[in-house]
Amino acid sequence: MTVKRLHVAVVDDEAQVRRGLERVMRGAGFDAVTWSSGDAFLRALAQHPPDCVVLDLQMPGLGGFEVLSLLQKCDCPIPAIVITGHDADDTAGRALAAGAFAFLRKPVDSIQLIDEVSRAIAARSRPSGMSDD
Repeated sequence: MTVKRLHVAVVDDEAQVRRGLERVMRGAGFDAVTWSSGDAFLRALAQHPPDCVVLDLQMPGLGGFEVLSLLQKCDCPIPAIVITGHDADDTAGRALAAGAFAFLRKPVDSIQLIDEVSRAIAARSRPSGMSDD
């Protein structure tokens, strides 16, 4: 019997960050696919829907806020872990209000990222009305 590995998309315009996050996700047992832009991620979404997306906020073209908005509009139940190195006072609140499951600042702590991705995927697969309590 083959067990399906969970699929995590990593969307960041910085190649070094993408490679590092991909290694972290694979090391935690996830299948990981990386995208260098929000545009590329959204174009591939129908063919490769992930169980969770790790999404940078600041990217050329469609940034993280725009991607979050489009995911909400298409009613795509993909939890997003937002990451950024350009944090303003209200960025975390804006990201969470826009539909992000969690908000992390770069440099991202690997263990915290794995925990948030795992929680996001678990919350997505849990029937409505169920909680961690």
